[in-house]
This record gives sequence, structure tokens and C-alpha cells, in this order.
Amino acid sequence: MDRTERFYKIDRLIAERRVVSRDELLAELEVSLATLKRDLEYLRSRLEAPIVWDRDAGGYRYETDARTPSFELPGMWFSAAEIHALLSMEALLECLGPGLLTPHVQPLLTRLRAMLDREDIPLEVVNKRIRVMRLSGRRYEPRHFTPIAHAVLKRQRLVIDHRHRGRNELTRREVSPQRLTYYRENWYLEAWCHLRDELRSFGLDAIEGVWSSTEAAKDVSERQLKAVLDAGYGIFSGEKVEWAELRFAPERARWVSKETWHPDQQGAFDDAGYYTLRIPYSAPFELAMDVMRHLPEVEVIGPDSLRDEVKTRLAKSLEAMLALKR
Repeated sequence: MDRTERFYKIDRLIAERRVVSRDELLAELEVSLATLKRDLEYLRSRLEAPIVWDRDAGGYRYETDARTPSFELPGMWFSAAEIHALLSMEALLECLGPGLLTPHVQPLLTRLRAMLDREDIPLEVVNKRIRVMRLSGRRYEPRHFTPIAHAVLKRQRLVIDHRHRGRNELTRREVSPQRLTYYRENWYLEAWCHLRDELRSFGLDAIEGVWSSTEAAKDVSERQLKAVLDAGYGIFSGEKVEWAELRFAPERARWVSKETWHPDQQGAFDDAGYYTLRIPYSAPFELAMDVMRHLPEVEVIGPDSLRDEVKTRLAKSLEAMLALKR
């Protein structure tokens, strides 16, 4: 973090904890003792922060003497996460339709905007100067979300009409909701499907009807949820996990090496600048589509089944393009 961010972090730590030891500051800021001393001296001398060393308490604190004026760092510092949360919260509150939260939404927006106005940063300026683009989200029926979320939290079964997009088939099935997952700008219901007798992920955009049930949901253990739904790459996972090995050319490697494809991924550069990425996966089609985004700067080292999936998709794409030219 840069110096300005360190100043705000020091201020926040002392304000929240009242007393912060030297070792705690060094650990939180990840700087040397000399850098910490320089930061504290700058805060005291230039920004008039009333930071004192309390020998009895064993740490730094703000002077609480009645004669000492209250201190506040100038302006407001936003981290990337805070900016995203701020804009997302404002957008979500604006988009809420009539419901239980309606009487509380406007006061929340008012207080949020008042906080920014006090710092001379109107929300309109934040929205104008900082953009959060959501391009891959698919539309779902808003009225379906409430009963689905309610069933997930209340542990009740649901009956849903789900359309399989690949086969264009609509199937009615009873499910026991386990989790709601927000993945790549889309919502998914992860549930035990009583029709197929297994765990499934259902995109909310593919659900065309929802009916609540008073029957208790079947509980699936956290271990089984992780083993089936979290073990492999992407949202469509499974218990049978294979490891993909991808090799990226140097010009693409500099980008991909900063990306997180899976929590258990393994990556390394070689002497020539190529980057090898190993990731677990269960459903090859989703991984294959993401691999193809990086062509021709990526090679699938293995397994053969994933190589074949990519080759088949490339061959069909080429065939379709050639057919258009005829």
C-alpha cells in the first residue's frame, strides 16, 4: 500500500482499537520500523494527529485530553473494494422493488449521500467518474428471487420449472435449496434435485416458475457441498475431478498469472517466460470456453479429454464459418 493509504489505516486502527502496539502496526502495514516511525512523525507534525506513546498501555493512542482538539484526516480515502461496495449498494438500493425493505431504502440512500456530501464528494460525482461495468449478467424474473432466497434461509423445499437451454426442455422438479451463489454477474440456486437424486446448480435466468412448499428441505453436509460443487473449475462442478495443465505464451502469461481461476490452482513461470497453470475441473465445456478466449497464446498440455474438447469446438467453429462463405 502507498503512504496515503498507510496514514488512513493507522488512523483507523487507533480509532477502532484505542491502543495499538508497535508490533501490531508493523504487521498490519507490512513496513519496516523506520518507515513506521516516519509515517507517525509525518502524521504528528504535518497533519497534527495527536498520536502519543502510552508506556503503561504498551501502544500508540490518540491524546484524550479535553484541551486537545478532535482530529480527523482530511478528505476521504476509498479502497477499490470500498468503491465497488459503495456503487453496488447504491445501485441495489435504487433497483429494489416494492417489498418489506421499501420504507427503509430511502433513509439508507439519504444517509449514504449525506456521508459523501460532508466530504465534498457527492454520489453523483462518484457515479460519473468511477464506472462499474456489468456486461455478462443474464436477466431473470425478479419475483422469483424472494421465494427462492426465503426457501434457502428457511430450509424449505421448492417446486421449480427449469428450462435446459441446450435441449430447450422445460422440466418441473422438486428441489431442496442449499445455497444461493452469485457467480460472474449471475445468480445460481444450488440444490438437491429430488427428480435426479443429486446436487445440481440452476441458473435463476433458466427458472420459469417457482412454488413454495412447507416440506422441510433435505440437508446436505458442507463437506458434500464442497466435494461436489466447489472441487472443480466454474459453477458446474462434480465429484470426479481432473487437473488441467495450460501453458500460456509470455505475452499472455503476464495477464493470466494475475488471475484466480480456482482457489487450489498452481502456477509457475519457466525461464523462457511461459506460464504453466494447473487447475482442477469437473465439467470440461466451461473450462474449454475460457481456454478458447486466450487462443492462440495458450496450449492445453493435458489431459487429452480437455484437448479434444477444445479441438472439437474449434473444428465446429471453423466448419460453421466456412459454411457461411459458400
